[in-house]
Amino acid sequence: MRSLILDTTSRLLMGLLLMFSFFLLLRGHNLPGGGFAGGLVAASAFALQALSSGPSAARERLFVDPTMLIGIGLLIVLVAGLFGPAFGLPFLTGLWGDTSLPLIGDPGTPLLFDAGVYVVVMGISLLIIFNLAEEEGV
Repeated sequence: MRSLILDTTSRLLMGLLLMFSFFLLLRGHNLPGGGFAGGLVAASAFALQALSSGPSAARERLFVDPTMLIGIGLLIVLVAGLFGPAFGLPFLTGLWGDTSLPLIGDPGTPLLFDAGVYVVVMGISLLIIFNLAEEEGV
């Protein structure tokens, strides 16, 4: 049974939840938050969409298969880790740039690592949520 209130609210909240998840990602490499918390909030936006309109509509709004998100996120984490050996340092050594950006602060490999974790957590969470919702027939 579809609910007009849930459908309207989920459309309004989706943008806000995605912006908040991005805020958590950018804030997290210096303060509490980061890729894990941001990825869960982003997944909750699509989970809410799946509850209101069905998992097929949420998959369409995502544009990418959740398994592809997992692979992309792991590739980002690997790239972040390989910056250290490229400079003769151990794998996953944190390296920072010289310039400070207004919203991000000091960009570096920890932010890149957090972005990879964000994408992996979002992909795994959505894969579980969509599979459970499709199996149950929500």
